[in-house]
Amino acid sequence: MSKRDYYEVLGVEKGASAEDIKKAFRKAARQYHPDVNKAADAEEKFKEAKEAYDVLSDDQKRATYDRYGHVDPNQGMGGGGFSGQDFSGFGDIFDMFFGGGGGQRRNPNAPQRGNDLQYSMTIEFKEAVFGKELDITIPRTESCETCHGSGAKPGTRPETCGVCKGTGQQEVVQNTAFGRIVNRRVCSACNGQGTIIKDKCNDCHGTGKVKKQRKIHVKIPAGVDDGAQLRVSGEGEAGSKGGPPGDLYIVIRVKSHDFFEREGDDIYCEVPLTFAQAALGDEIEIPTLTEKVKLKIPAGTQTGTFFRLKGKGVPRLRGYGQGDQHVKVVVVTPSNLTDEQKELLRQFCGMNGERMHEKQQSLFERMKKAFLGE
Repeated sequence: MSKRDYYEVLGVEKGASAEDIKKAFRKAARQYHPDVNKAADAEEKFKEAKEAYDVLSDDQKRATYDRYGHVDPNQGMGGGGFSGQDFSGFGDIFDMFFGGGGGQRRNPNAPQRGNDLQYSMTIEFKEAVFGKELDITIPRTESCETCHGSGAKPGTRPETCGVCKGTGQQEVVQNTAFGRIVNRRVCSACNGQGTIIKDKCNDCHGTGKVKKQRKIHVKIPAGVDDGAQLRVSGEGEAGSKGGPPGDLYIVIRVKSHDFFEREGDDIYCEVPLTFAQAALGDEIEIPTLTEKVKLKIPAGTQTGTFFRLKGKGVPRLRGYGQGDQHVKVVVVTPSNLTDEQKELLRQFCGMNGERMHEKQQSLFERMKKAFLGE
């Protein structure tokens, strides 16, 4: 039976790149490998795809095939099969499909960075505004001082694993009808570490790390807000095999204030006014984050009016200057009037009745026009 075109077998164009050819073979291997596909022709199709890949993945063989097509199997191209062949060169492909780790192997003796830690801290409102320095205590793993992180008892050292020879992986060979497949797995003798500790350190029990309470000095910058995250470099978990430690991330939670509210770098507050102060005007004292300041209230001020105190807000965390303070005045209606006060108010309303009536009429007319579209 005549052979199918290799490009047709892999389902790629003749000008396909090496990466496209590799992807096509992976797809075919996944589809037709006998361990996965139990169809009667699966093994034959798998062998056909492998043969096509052997040729098209080799630049010299591919150039010859593109020029002459199929040649005699005894000349090294087009026949072959899998008998006696070693598939370890395709370990990344088969491991990916049939249970291995796949991809590039990690060196078990390479330095590994430690894990990062997170710590939540609650501070007062003004501490967030002006900043603060304090010491915190965190639990973390550190390199064992007794064995210097090796995990071995002082005077001894870890030995190279005799099973994996320090690679951290075992090669498991399977002989099949179509060849020999080599799978790589984590070494069961050393659990992928590449070394075995026979005499373990008494303090860390062979882990090379111990749990400790670590005191750290923290500087909270002025202007931080609720939910801010500060990074303290190198104060996380200890690394392994001489690797660097991780980082510590401090999440800031800010308590609310009884009088002030914050929006970004600005501060907001409400101040009560009496009817007389709002009507006649006054000069009142306003508390700010640092001091009390004078605020002039113009005559006729309405409830809900905002006044701005420039530069009396929160220091800008990234930049210069400060935000502003916004003061909202609220006119308070008296609830416990004496008879004399009530009478004076009635006289006031009587004296001002015509003007009030005119204002009410004017307001009614504007509303009527708005609804009727006049």
